Amino acid sequence: MLNYLRTVYYLSFPVVMGAVLSNRMATRLSDVDPVHWATPIVLALVVFIIYTVDRLLDVRKHSADPASQPLTARHRFHRTHAAALWRAVIGAAVVAFVLLFFLPVSVIKFGLVLGGICAAYVGMVFRLPARHPALLLKEPLVALLYAAGVWGSVWVQRPSVSTTEVVQGVMFAGIAFQNLLLFAVMEQLEMPGQPTFSLATAWGLERCDLILRWLAFSIVLAGFALCFLTADRFAQRSGLMLSLMSVTLYGIQRYPDYFLKNERYRWLGDGVFWMPMLVL
Repeated sequence: MLNYLRTVYYLSFPVVMGAVLSNRMATRLSDVDPVHWATPIVLALVVFIIYTVDRLLDVRKHSADPASQPLTARHRFHRTHAAALWRAVIGAAVVAFVLLFFLPVSVIKFGLVLGGICAAYVGMVFRLPARHPALLLKEPLVALLYAAGVWGSVWVQRPSVSTTEVVQGVMFAGIAFQNLLLFAVMEQLEMPGQPTFSLATAWGLERCDLILRWLAFSIVLAGFALCFLTADRFAQRSGLMLSLMSVTLYGIQRYPDYFLKNERYRWLGDGVFWMPMLVL
């Protein structure tokens, strides 16, 4: 059972489901007209494709230059099952392409732009040398792209977007960045002898710790402020849930020794994106 769960985790299933559940929360928050049924399916497929291809290319880069970066357990899994995973990526891409014909035109246009940016990002990461300064954009860029896919796919199907939705979308992007920066910090603590090149190595652990604290404080403050500035009960609940997601990530940051054991920080850190399920 543990091996099965580990395989599901290595396949980025928690991140994929987190995107779908968060997308559903965004849908309910801006509940004007129903969001097209194919939207969450295509979102799930695209998130799986991007995360899987990114790691498969990391493995190829490591094969060409073993000193470029250390391989995590997830990367070793992708290296072992590379052939099957490439087939899965192709299959997911075919299904996503077919579903495009069912989506509204606004979503297709949005998806093409976002997909083009994602493809350019993945290609850039694969081609640049291991410690190129542009790679420091990885954490903020991935956070923005993830948040844009989850919230933007809903917003483009709406006649208008409220201030509350924008605030919660920004809060979600902040949580995604908090998650990625926290993972970079934890990876450096996990492998101090061969840390991966990231904002954690560029900024240093002390500065990252301060940024993560202020980020969590800002998100929690915004969540509580929404409770007083909006009368929408679901918006209040979703705002508090986003605050709780950020507090959970702060808890991982606060007790690194405990969460470094058996990669607990990864399980819980990715699991926070399932928490919107509690308010749906």
